[in-house]
Amino acid sequence: MLGGLTAGAAGLALGLPRRASAAAPLNVVATTAMIADAARAIGGELVDVTTLMGPGVDPHAYRQTRSDVAAMASADLVLWNGLYLEAQLEDFLASLSERVPVVAVAEALPVDQRIGHDDYADRFDPHLWIVPELWATAVGAVREALTRGFDGSFPTMAEVLGEAHFAYGQEIEAMGAYAAQVLATVPEEARVLITAHDAFNYFGRAYGYEVVGIQGISTESEAGLKRIDDLVAMLVERGVGAVFAESSVSERNVQALIEGAAAQGHEVRLGGALFSDAMGEPGSYEGTYIGMIDHNATTIARALGGEAPARGMHGRLGGEG
Repeated sequence: MLGGLTAGAAGLALGLPRRASAAAPLNVVATTAMIADAARAIGGELVDVTTLMGPGVDPHAYRQTRSDVAAMASADLVLWNGLYLEAQLEDFLASLSERVPVVAVAEALPVDQRIGHDDYADRFDPHLWIVPELWATAVGAVREALTRGFDGSFPTMAEVLGEAHFAYGQEIEAMGAYAAQVLATVPEEARVLITAHDAFNYFGRAYGYEVVGIQGISTESEAGLKRIDDLVAMLVERGVGAVFAESSVSERNVQALIEGAAAQGHEVRLGGALFSDAMGEPGSYEGTYIGMIDHNATTIARALGGEAPARGMHGRLGGEG
């Protein structure tokens, strides 16, 4: 499952490494915290990783700042998700790729495993990280990009990075198994996941859940009043008892569903806030990829009537990193 590297959707060139040395860390810029987490786990002290988008930041709408431009222009390697996640950055990254190696790691996922994008023709759902088994493919692309970055300047580099990649992959695999186990405890009739935007389609396919996003795959698509009314009617008709907010999307529409259902005499509770397009605070367990998935799987399972430990697989939810 730990896949290799493919070219980005925009045809971005990998470029040639401008500097690579065992003595000086490789300067890596990652657009999202999920990608940065993989780069740090695999590269360790051999890399210096800068993350552009922190907790609560919506990557669909994010536009580069002057400091972002400077950081990426001076980087040895830029890692981004691709699949139109960082929609506002694509033109800049296409231009940057002529001077700096730029790699869209999520586009390592074979096309036949991707989910189509309803909002934009010829695009795909970018939210691979929601399912550990799929994200492992992107992690493999991170490892390969780092290996290319050192370009043989350190004879054992590929071996060092490969060992770290394997260890991190084992953690991802174990978390994937935990998620599948606890999510399977939710009664089949209760496996309806309603969230702020359509970030959980891969989740639904992997775990057998019906997934409904108030907004589309991109948060740039607004939910109208009819959309809210239709979803309220669904909640009432099917007796859905919980809906979920997301850490990087406004709760306004989620609260509208809860209030709309209440007006019709049906109680819907907030099942919790899920991490969709961003991880938790740096230094917290939820600020790691493993903690992010642990939080989501545990929160969903418990809110929808399943069984999961209150503090997750490792007993660390709500604690330090």
